[in-house]
Amino acid sequence: MPHRAAIKIIQNRHFLTTTPDKSIRAVAAHMRDNDEGVVLVVAPEDGKLLGICTERDLTFKVLAAGLDAVSTPVGAVMTANPQTIHPEKPFGHALHIMHEGGFRHLPVVLPDGRPIGVLSSRDALGLEALHFFRELDQKAVLTEIL
Repeated sequence: MPHRAAIKIIQNRHFLTTTPDKSIRAVAAHMRDNDEGVVLVVAPEDGKLLGICTERDLTFKVLAAGLDAVSTPVGAVMTANPQTIHPEKPFGHALHIMHEGGFRHLPVVLPDGRPIGVLSSRDALGLEALHFFRELDQKAVLTEIL
């Protein structure tokens, strides 16, 4: 399993935030303009994580439900109190949380509740996947030897 810390995956990576009062339309435009599929919703007073809103949320909870994107705030459709991970936890742990929870994005949050980034299931397609498959190969070789 990939053992690299979550912080190593997200360091120097841009992520989007918004406040819960912003309209769905403004948030969707912000996501489009930054080519991002997820935005973290934070409290305006202290920046602590309140929720997460993804392209999937916009599709299913807004479009499919027929909500007005101009008058509906993102706080009404976000996933409140999402699962999070500490920056020092291994990426493999994050993948397990995402798999078990059935979601594709996991906020990385400091102990004080402020987010510092977002992990994506897509991150597993990079270098971590190569390491994972190398470990599997090594275990297979050891199994054959023993």
